[in-house]
Amino acid sequence: MCQRARPPFTRAVAYGGYDGELRELVHLLKYENVRPAADLLGAYLAETIRSLHLEVGAWKIVPVPLHRSRHRQRGFNQAELIARAAQRRLGSKLEINSGLLERRRETSTQTGLTQHQRRANLRGAFVVTKPAEVRDHLILLVDDVFTTGTTAAECSRVLLRAGARAVAVATVARVFKGEPARPAGFLRTNNISMNLAKAAEA
Repeated sequence: MCQRARPPFTRAVAYGGYDGELRELVHLLKYENVRPAADLLGAYLAETIRSLHLEVGAWKIVPVPLHRSRHRQRGFNQAELIARAAQRRLGSKLEINSGLLERRRETSTQTGLTQHQRRANLRGAFVVTKPAEVRDHLILLVDDVFTTGTTAAECSRVLLRAGARAVAVATVARVFKGEPARPAGFLRTNNISMNLAKAAEA
């Protein structure tokens, strides 16, 4: 299926699988509002971005946006927090443009949906707010987790339709199909606690 219908983005890279410590850190940030987790996830994302060997100054970082109701409920966009933490570690001129892409339509959870249902659920959800700042630019789309790639593909299609030269995707974690997630009890909670304590002191 992937070979017959190639995704609109040129590359997609992730730091690791969505299990163990990465899964715990993402959950701490998204659902328990443990903000220091964003710094650790940003460090992992920075390493992932380095692997792309992007030309400094040529790419714009665009975090996958949340719908405004979800943003109000959570108080932040985890993709943007992680992207800004990564940018601080990269120390480069990679520009973060959190307002270029907007999630205009609230969508239901993607969990449990088929690939076709996921695409239908996201169709028309994203819009480019400033086409002039996208046209002829290279875009690095950033998110916390790459699950099936449906969200990344829909965002990429919208950005390319607005005139982006190319879109690459970088995430902290990726769900690998057919690979069972490790149970919560397997997590290296001591290491996570120590890392979070260090991040909070920094």
